[in-house]
Amino acid sequence: MPEVFLVKPGSIKRDESGRILDARSSVTIIARGQQTIIVDSGAEDEEETIRREMARIGIDPEEVSILINTHSHPDHCGNNHLFSRARALEAKDGAVIAPGVRIIATPGHSMDSISVAIEVDSTGMQKMRIVISGDALPTFGNFLKDVPPALHVDRNLAIASMRKIVSLSDIVIPGHDFPFSVGRREYFSLPFRM
Repeated sequence: MPEVFLVKPGSIKRDESGRILDARSSVTIIARGQQTIIVDSGAEDEEETIRREMARIGIDPEEVSILINTHSHPDHCGNNHLFSRARALEAKDGAVIAPGVRIIATPGHSMDSISVAIEVDSTGMQKMRIVISGDALPTFGNFLKDVPPALHVDRNLAIASMRKIVSLSDIVIPGHDFPFSVGRREYFSLPFRM
């Protein structure tokens, strides 16, 4: 079964009026046998942080075999160059990337938004579903308040995508926050390693 590692959580800073001052995406590793998949690569000025945190996990950027960006905004793909040996996927809805790892279309924030669904064996008997949502579900607050991302191209699609993610997830790794449990409605610690 896949192992999931949070290289770095995303974050978002706003001013008093709610205007975004700084946005940085989550960066996540999925290790499945000989495949190492990275989902989103963070903002360009985070290269050293990503290298350091990957070294702590014990994975070199050259070992990454597949690169997936949840969408094409620069805070999610600013370090794609670090993974020069990885095959960059333009993944389609339903595509199976590895056993237990598939793509789901989650448009609304942007029309090219996707999420990555992972099924892991959490107890040897029970399967846990983790979804890396990118900005289709950017923060724990969006989940708790049931509101779509503030930046979206289609509000109805954004709401539908958020609800799709929640219905498919036990754990969500959002684009700009720490992972959280859908059922417990609280933050959840990664790495999730068996």
